[in-house]
Amino acid sequence: MERPILERIGDSVGSGAPKGVIMALTESTMMPLGTQAPEFTLPEPLTGKTWSLEQLQGVFATLVVFMCNHCPYVKHVMEGITELSSEYMLEGVSVIAINSNDVDSYPEDSPENMAALAAKEHFLFHYLYDESQQVAQAYRAACTPDFFLFDDELKCVYRGRLDAATPGNDIPVTGQDLRDAIDAVLKGKSVPGEQKPSLGCNIKWKEIAPS
Repeated sequence: MERPILERIGDSVGSGAPKGVIMALTESTMMPLGTQAPEFTLPEPLTGKTWSLEQLQGVFATLVVFMCNHCPYVKHVMEGITELSSEYMLEGVSVIAINSNDVDSYPEDSPENMAALAAKEHFLFHYLYDESQQVAQAYRAACTPDFFLFDDELKCVYRGRLDAATPGNDIPVTGQDLRDAIDAVLKGKSVPGEQKPSLGCNIKWKEIAPS
């Protein structure tokens, strides 16, 4: 049996966790490169509109980020995500964030709170709600945040982490790993195959009622 990865995150400013808390980390499942992006149609709490992947696909690349409101790992890199998005969306890269958490157990991640966060942080990207959790399952998303980059044909060219920064270390949030991948796509170059998984809280799956 594999031992869980543990990280002390509560000592970090703005981590969102009580001081000294040690949390188990979940890694990305690392979707096979070349996988076609699964289709979806999901509501956007901020606008009340419903969007499909086809509608939101970028000209040159599409970035799908599984995230939520409450996760300290998401909070730690939120500014990095918003900065990266604002830069690359101007270059034909679409950014789509999806929250698939069980909001009954984690009310901070509710659609109402999603809309409030999107408005407060002035998200330029769409922040969609995956109530059924079927989209997260289709993408084999495992943690928050979890990043999936697709090329102009919606083939997976990168999956894994934003960069090496987490609430439990002193590494600055730069988004370098993901930026390198996006830059390669925009330049028509191959994205390096050696990619590292994202680390974060597990997606909060709904309990399956006994039959």
